[in-house]
Amino acid sequence: MLFVLAPPLDLFRLDLTLGQFYFLGMDWTLGLAAFQRGEIGPGPAVANLLLRGFLPIALIIGVGGWVAWRYGRLYCGWLCPHFSVVETINRLMLRASGKPSLWERKPLPALQADGRMLATSRIYWLWTLLAITGFAFLWAVSLLTYLLPPAEIYHNLLHAELTRNQALFIGVATLVFALEFLLVRHLFCRF
Repeated sequence: MLFVLAPPLDLFRLDLTLGQFYFLGMDWTLGLAAFQRGEIGPGPAVANLLLRGFLPIALIIGVGGWVAWRYGRLYCGWLCPHFSVVETINRLMLRASGKPSLWERKPLPALQADGRMLATSRIYWLWTLLAITGFAFLWAVSLLTYLLPPAEIYHNLLHAELTRNQALFIGVATLVFALEFLLVRHLFCRF
């Protein structure tokens, strides 16, 4: 949910139209506009670059590395939005075919390890394909809202007034995500 809600709530996004980041609802710039206007010298400009640019990146890498070392794959497990989508699609595909992915050679045994019986039904292929397409579209729109103002994207989408580039981005990203969710969703987490 946070992956989808972060841009509209300005929790974190890069606005390409304004050329700045938003972080926790605040504008996050490098503070170089004052240097360009001649209001500050090179020393404060370098300090702004270090404090507003390099220090946050170093902290994110450092804290992320420490969390990964200390707690293992916390983000790449339960906190990852891709993981939740993969698990949902795996369950639907398992119900449709008896296999968690198209690449499995044989269906899993009907008697599961937890003692439940696995009943398959072809109707779940419809739900699987709808979930794949729906998640792909949602991710494409969400990804675009990380780069352009979310209000503009959602307005254009709801009123069927997407610009050519917005429609192209959403269309291509939906296709790529749908293919990834259908064919190689398990490979995403390996790299």
